[in-house]
Amino acid sequence: MDQSLPPGLYIVATPIGNLGDITARAADTLRRVDYILAEDKRVSAKLLAHVEATAPMTPYHDHSDEKLRDRIVGDLGAKAIALVSDAGTPLISDPGYKLVRAARAAGHAVHSLPGPCAAIAALTLAGLPTDRFLFLGFLPAKSKARAEAIEEVAAIRASLVLYEGGSRLNECLAALAKGLGPRNAAVIREISKLHEETVCGTLAELDERYANTPPRGEIVIVVGPPPEQAEASDAELDAALSDALTRLSPSRAAAEVAAALGVPRKRAYARALQLGAGD
Repeated sequence: MDQSLPPGLYIVATPIGNLGDITARAADTLRRVDYILAEDKRVSAKLLAHVEATAPMTPYHDHSDEKLRDRIVGDLGAKAIALVSDAGTPLISDPGYKLVRAARAAGHAVHSLPGPCAAIAALTLAGLPTDRFLFLGFLPAKSKARAEAIEEVAAIRASLVLYEGGSRLNECLAALAKGLGPRNAAVIREISKLHEETVCGTLAELDERYANTPPRGEIVIVVGPPPEQAEASDAELDAALSDALTRLSPSRAAAEVAAALGVPRKRAYARALQLGAGD
């Protein structure tokens, strides 16, 4: 086989656990590129040794500056360069989109080599609807920002996919249970590894399960869509809002009630303002 590759950027998906999941095309590309952009050279070195790739690595991550990106783009005219993340598909909750955008703007070829992705793998394991889903990545660490992020998606009729670390899992599940109500969900960890585990239940049940036993490993949370239900009557909406307004601002009350009753947030907010003004 010709050992050279056409110049351009090669976005290479790598295993999320089991090294055997790397595709033949990905392994061949890593062996043939001029150099590899790695999120963490120590992590990628294990994979490169597995596929017997000897191309040099250059660190590329969220903190890489524009000078490095400009140098990489300048190299793309004559060199084949691979972009990998620590695990899974680059750019999915990982750095890289700015490099892809810059490469395209400069007229260089960009190729994607599809493969493992923790979010997609988790959806296949969760046993929840997959016809529509929304990937949220990592929720904010601070409680107020996290609650606001959950409010924004509470009424969306789709499964939600999130990434989380073991030490923050319980905190995240508690916030989801409070903001989304008794939805079905799944906590999936260590996908494709020896101790792969999928635990299903309501958000409240999962919160209780992990309250005192934070798990280790990489974790994906999948939350089912809000349950189908007949739209609440005006009387039901007013009753729920009246209660919520004793505790919350009109905006927060509307978000909570909209999620609980399955009504459009605009309708709930408009009525909350009317009730708050004394109708």
